[in-house]
Amino acid sequence: LDADNYETDPCLKEIRRAENYSWMDIVTIHKDKLPNYEEKIKTFYEEHLHLDDEIHYILEGSGYFDVRDKDDKWIRISMEKGDMITLPAGIYHRFTLDENNYVKAMRLFVGEPVWTAYNRPADDFPARKQYMKFLAEEAH
Repeated sequence: LDADNYETDPCLKEIRRAENYSWMDIVTIHKDKLPNYEEKIKTFYEEHLHLDDEIHYILEGSGYFDVRDKDDKWIRISMEKGDMITLPAGIYHRFTLDENNYVKAMRLFVGEPVWTAYNRPADDFPARKQYMKFLAEEAH
């Protein structure tokens, strides 16, 4: 993906069409750009899940998404300019900046966004149960 030309990138346009990512916004996570920065950083780092897929495309800067593997151990995913990640509904995760303390990311969503985060434990949600079923099937 071409993060410098995301407005006109045909690859991004095709991904959005194929996955039906009809909603998009851009968020800048930096102490001078994000209202309530300290509070938001803490919230992002709380282990949580969402009931819908969460899609992020890094346009500038860098940071880390931490996700849980099938054995409930953390996996750290380094994200930098040009990287895109889809966190499936029901996966426990968290986000933190790296030493640069800056990231600008596009958030994509199918339909109207629902950014409600459910902090762990949230194992009774159907999205979590479906995700765990998927992990069990992949293990076989």
